[in-house]
Amino acid sequence: MNKKVFAKNFGKQLSSKIAKPFNTREQIILRDYLAMQRTTLANERTLFSYIRTSLYLVLGGIGLSEVDYFSHLKWVGTLALSLSAIVLVYGFVRYIVLRRKLQKFYDVMGLNEAELERINEGNQDRSQDPEKQI
Repeated sequence: MNKKVFAKNFGKQLSSKIAKPFNTREQIILRDYLAMQRTTLANERTLFSYIRTSLYLVLGGIGLSEVDYFSHLKWVGTLALSLSAIVLVYGFVRYIVLRRKLQKFYDVMGLNEAELERINEGNQDRSQDPEKQI
């Protein structure tokens, strides 16, 4: 097995463990579209939390490595610096994998401006008639 095939298979296995695949054939409504937008924003927010955690580990690692009073804990500082790199890489990988899966979902639905306009009009009609809001 050559390296490219191995890397491709490994990437597929890793991405399926990070974010489960999903498929749908149903017609999308505005609520579903907004849910996908919230998922996209949550994905970005999660990436920022991984970055923030990584920065805290860098600060802790530098602090433990540089203070002479904690010279017996320099290995913990080195470990924190190493973990910060791992957390940062994992955060970016997770973000990219989920972003690709969401993009595939958007592409499968084939949303264009005309369809979004139709969805918005249908929901506006429903909001004007209280009996249809059940």
